[in-house]
Amino acid sequence: MAAAEDNSSLFPIFILTIMALPLVPYTILRLCHAASKRTKSIHCQCSICFRSGKYRKSIFKRISNFSTWSNLTIVLLWVIMGFLIYYIKHISREVQPFEPFDILGLEPGASDSEIKKAYRRLSIQYHPDKNPDPEAHTYFVEFISKAYQALTDPISRENFEKYGHPDGRQGFQMGIALPQFLLNIDGASGGILLLGIVGVCILLPLMMAVIYLSRSSKYTGNYVMHQTLSTYYYFMKPSLAPSKVMDVFIKAAEYMEIPVRRSDGEPLQKLFMIVRSELNLDLKNIKQEQAKFWKQHPSLVKTELLLLAQLTRESGALSSTLQGDFKHVLELAPRLLEELMKAVPLSSRKAVGGSTEGIAPFLQLPHFSEAIVKKIGRKKVRTFQELRDMTSQERAELLTQTAGFSDAEAFDVEVVLEMMPSITVDIACETEGEEGIQEGDIVTMHAWVSLKRGNGLTAALPHAPYFPFHKEENFWLLLADPVSNDVWMSQKVSFMDEAAAVMAASKAIQETMEGSQASAKEISSAVREAVEKVRNGSRLVMGKFQAPAEGNYNLTSYCMCDAWIGCDRKTSLKIKVLKRSRAGTRGPVAEEGPAMDDGAEEEDEEDEVYDDYESEYSEDGEDGIQEKKTGKLANGNAHEKGGSSTESSDSDEE
Repeated sequence: MAAAEDNSSLFPIFILTIMALPLVPYTILRLCHAASKRTKSIHCQCSICFRSGKYRKSIFKRISNFSTWSNLTIVLLWVIMGFLIYYIKHISREVQPFEPFDILGLEPGASDSEIKKAYRRLSIQYHPDKNPDPEAHTYFVEFISKAYQALTDPISRENFEKYGHPDGRQGFQMGIALPQFLLNIDGASGGILLLGIVGVCILLPLMMAVIYLSRSSKYTGNYVMHQTLSTYYYFMKPSLAPSKVMDVFIKAAEYMEIPVRRSDGEPLQKLFMIVRSELNLDLKNIKQEQAKFWKQHPSLVKTELLLLAQLTRESGALSSTLQGDFKHVLELAPRLLEELMKAVPLSSRKAVGGSTEGIAPFLQLPHFSEAIVKKIGRKKVRTFQELRDMTSQERAELLTQTAGFSDAEAFDVEVVLEMMPSITVDIACETEGEEGIQEGDIVTMHAWVSLKRGNGLTAALPHAPYFPFHKEENFWLLLADPVSNDVWMSQKVSFMDEAAAVMAASKAIQETMEGSQASAKEISSAVREAVEKVRNGSRLVMGKFQAPAEGNYNLTSYCMCDAWIGCDRKTSLKIKVLKRSRAGTRGPVAEEGPAMDDGAEEEDEEDEVYDDYESEYSEDGEDGIQEKKTGKLANGNAHEKGGSSTESSDSDEE
């Protein structure tokens, strides 16, 4: 019976241990992740972003951000652990060694008369004839009687002196840390224990596996439905007009699940009248076009109108019933756009890159409008790059004197311009361990994408005061052949997590150097150099592709930003693929020469087919203005420097 009670008292310790093993490291991991996220989330400091309240840390916002299911579960588990610690420390009975003198309240070495007096005194207090309490009876039998016997009976005293117990040597006991009612395997207790074992060991893992498999079959790693990816890949064709991209984007399965209530009819009608000019409706047949628009699926209509409310900055006109759906649509938009980017063919990327011409780049600055753009245009500042190239003092004079900005508004513009990134791309293509590229080879692309800002930061959140959620700044590096309209490689580049970039660059450089049989000293030096580059604001992008058929290829790398207009970088790259030798020996080394822009004339007769070709990504105008760019090329090496891109990805249209 005592052994069963001892085992039962150990049950809280067992539960505490099982809870602490996963909970403590997971909590530490969450705290470290929150600390790193707090340090890297450097947002825009302009007055518009401050007034938006998105980055304001009020007590209510802190509570709402903390009150997630995962955080509340962690807090609840820690509360349970605290209660168990308190219970183990103050309530559960500790197992103490058998000390007969302490039980009788005597000092060690007491005489026989003192032992008898103490026994009689405690018998009057705890004997069953004097005290009917069951606990008193148990204490008298288990402790007082044994203590008296151990000190008066010669054999018991000898056992106590030798083995520490009046009954002699105590055998080694083993038990299980379970409550006592579960140890009585009979009747209902046995059924409870059996159900518990079946539930914890069989049903719970089975339920978790079913939930995981059902979710993984429905969603991708980016938490986008597989049905959405299928829709995007089906509708995104090279012949798709840029104006139709929105129609494809809203067909996401996530948006199709948005509920449409009867009460949404009138607010959506009002919103339609506000954003009707952005719907590309045929004004000649406006009634038919409107009827056709409203005949679409209700979720598509609602999603498109809510997105247009965000793009036209008319979200303030939304009713209270639409505000929740509006935020849900915007919350899903970044990751859906990321998946749409993977599905967009090269010719459809024409409108994605963002032109540096026009008023769109100006409108991303605070306090700017079309009227302001016209005012500064009279001072011959007609392109966004011209505004960026001005000194701070010249910009301040232009904005205050010509545009009529106050000093605070001009300072806001300066803050945002300092947040805008300037990209440099250094790209090379080679076959590892060989000097030339032959058809069918596995070609490795090495690209260092470097980022600089006027304020000296590397990781920062973009200026997005009208977007209610945090938006990270991401870049996309594409290696494409404009002639065949093929994208050879496409990878996402992020500057937010420096630690992950350091690990990835170190591992990639080490594996590459080990493959080329470099010495340990050379590998260590190359890794240190790569780590230094990453810490200075560069990211290593590596990828492999199979070399095409023999010939000369004028490739173009596009580094495009998803958060800023006018920050894209376009770099030309020339590679020569040699014919595969029959004997397996390598052919001549690829020619070296300057990398040229699209449409630039070349003297090589083999490249005449490319000379007269002007792709839709050509950066030269119709006047035929051509400019040579100097660069180092060896097996397809190209390097382009500059603070920001002055090239447009859609300056010429077919």
